[in-house]
Amino acid sequence: MERLSISALNAMEKEEFVGHVGGVYEHSAWVADRVAEQRPFQDRAQLISAMRLVVETATDWRKLELIRAHPDLAGKLARAGGLGAESAREQAGLGLDRLSDDEFARFTDLNTRYRERFGFPFVICVRLTDKPGILQSFEARLEHGEREEIGEALRQIHHIARLRLGDAVEE
Repeated sequence: MERLSISALNAMEKEEFVGHVGGVYEHSAWVADRVAEQRPFQDRAQLISAMRLVVETATDWRKLELIRAHPDLAGKLARAGGLGAESAREQAGLGLDRLSDDEFARFTDLNTRYRERFGFPFVICVRLTDKPGILQSFEARLEHGEREEIGEALRQIHHIARLRLGDAVEE
């Protein structure tokens, strides 16, 4: 993805703006669509704050939709090459695309247990952890209540979005 300046983003037509930063929140271009109306932004920090606020003030249904837009970590979709470009790059950065059969089985088991418990995928910012950290978080978060886990999933999504926006927009 080409990195653009905030002034270049501010000058874009709405569709082009959404096309450039719409993937910051996984398969949820509605976030970028809503903040496009708030331009111009002074800097990247103001843009990410605006995007975060759109998510935080969304309906509970919309928040769950955002969480559910994320793929399983090291899941079948990843093995089949079916992830979005950002997710594929992020998971590959930790080697989650090159797991042994035993590791894949463990991730599959954890993904299944997590989805059965909460009804949405486990979300973690893989760029801020490592494989052992992911596995440890999986186990710990399986003990959370639903509200606590929705909050944690959204915190992780905001970390992911902040880093992705850093990839897309120059400071």
